[in-house]
Amino acid sequence: MERLFGTDGVRGIANQDLTPELAYRIGRASAAFLGARQGKKQVLVGRDTRRSGTMLEAALAAGICSVGVDVFLAGVIPTPAVAYLVRADDLMAGFVISASHNPAEYNGIKLFGGDGFKLPDEVEDEIAALVSSPEDELPRPTGATLGQVLPAQGAHQRYIEYLTACCPIELHGKRFILDCAHGAATTVAPQAFRNLGAEVIVLNDQPDGLNINAGCGSTDPSDLQRAVLANGADAGFAFDGDADRVIAVDERGQIVDGDQILAICGTALLRQGRLPGKTVVATVMSNIGLELALRRAGIELLRTKVGDRYVLEAMEEKGYGLGGEQSGHIIFRHLATTGDGTLSALQLSGTVYKDGQSLAAQAAIMERFPQVLVNVQVKDKEQALASAALRAAIAAAEQCLAGRGRVLVRPSGTEPLVRVMVEGPEQESVQQLAEQIAAALQEKA
Repeated sequence: MERLFGTDGVRGIANQDLTPELAYRIGRASAAFLGARQGKKQVLVGRDTRRSGTMLEAALAAGICSVGVDVFLAGVIPTPAVAYLVRADDLMAGFVISASHNPAEYNGIKLFGGDGFKLPDEVEDEIAALVSSPEDELPRPTGATLGQVLPAQGAHQRYIEYLTACCPIELHGKRFILDCAHGAATTVAPQAFRNLGAEVIVLNDQPDGLNINAGCGSTDPSDLQRAVLANGADAGFAFDGDADRVIAVDERGQIVDGDQILAICGTALLRQGRLPGKTVVATVMSNIGLELALRRAGIELLRTKVGDRYVLEAMEEKGYGLGGEQSGHIIFRHLATTGDGTLSALQLSGTVYKDGQSLAAQAAIMERFPQVLVNVQVKDKEQALASAALRAAIAAAEQCLAGRGRVLVRPSGTEPLVRVMVEGPEQESVQQLAEQIAAALQEKA
C-alpha cells in the first residue's frame, strides 16, 4: 500500500485524487497532531499559481481552523519562503499547496514543521493514520476557541530581504534572464535580483492557473537558452512551479544542471574552508561526472535515495553543509532548511562572479557523462518492478556496461511512473539500453 505522503507530500490530480474533502482532513489531522505536540496554535499556508490552489487552500484552512488553530495565508509564494517564515516566526507548521514541477492539473500539499524542516516519514504516517481513520475523534472547539483565517502581512518582502542578505556579493553590471515557469517565483525572484543591482529580463511570469510549467521553467529551459543568447545575458535561471529548484543556463546558452551547481559551489566552499566534512550529498540520480569532479578537488560524494528530503536527512545526520539533486534542488544548510531555487541562483551567481569568471568557465570543472532517463507509465508500480523480464533486462544492461556506467530503475514518488536511468560513456549505447529496459517494463504496464 502506498503512503499518503510520498517523497514530496501528498500529490495527485486536483479534485480527483487530491479532493477538497481530503485537503480538509489533512488540515484537520495535521493541525490537531502537531498542535498537541507543540502547544502552538498558528500555521502559515502558501500556494503556487494552479487554478485548483484556491479551492484546496479554502478546504485545508477550514480543516486547520476546525481544531482551533489560526491560519495565516501568504497566497502565491515559493515553497522555501514558507519554510523560512515558519521558522522565523516560531509558528507551529507550514503548509504549501503545490505540485512543484508537475502539470497544472496536479496539485499537492507539502508540510513543514515549526523548525522549517519537512516532517519525518514516521510523523507523516501518524498524521496519515488520523486522516484515514473511520472515527474522527479530533477536537471540535466552538466560539472563541475556533481558529481563524488571517493575511500573512509582509511575507514576500521579508523573504526577499532574507534572500538578498544571503548573497555574497552585489550583482551590478550583470544581466540575467529569469524563467519563472508561470509559478511562484514570479512573486520574489525578479525583485531579489534587482535589489542586488542586476539587470533582469523575466520570462513566463503571467500565470493564468493553467500554464504553470507548460513548456517552460526548469523542466523545459529551451526558451531560456534562446533568450540568454538573444539578449547577451551573463546567465539565465529557470525555476519550477513552486520555486524550490533551479536550472541555470550559461552565457553560451548551455544548461548548467543541479550536479554542476553542486560541483561549482562545493569546490568554492572547500576553498573557503566552509564545506563541513569535505563532503557533498547528492542522490543516486546524480551524474558520475559530479563524483569525479568532486574527487579531483578532494571532496567526497555521499549518495542517498531520490528526494531532497533524504538528501537533507543525510546532511543533518552527518553535519554536512551542501547537498542537492540533479534536478536543481540545492540545499545550502547554513542558509536554509530545504531546496530553494532563488537562493541557489543567487549563491551560484555570487560564487561565479565574485572571482570575475564566467558561468561556462566554472561549469567546465565537471564533465557530464551521457545519461538517459525514460519514464514508463504503469498501473501497478510494485508489480512492474517485480517482473522477471525487467530483472533480465537490467542484468543484460549491466553486463554490457561492464562497470563503466550505472543502471537505476525506481518508482516515481509522485506519479504513476517507473523511471529508468542508464548512464555510460557513449550516448548511443546508453539510449539503446534504456529503451530495452523500458520495453521490458511496458510488457507489464
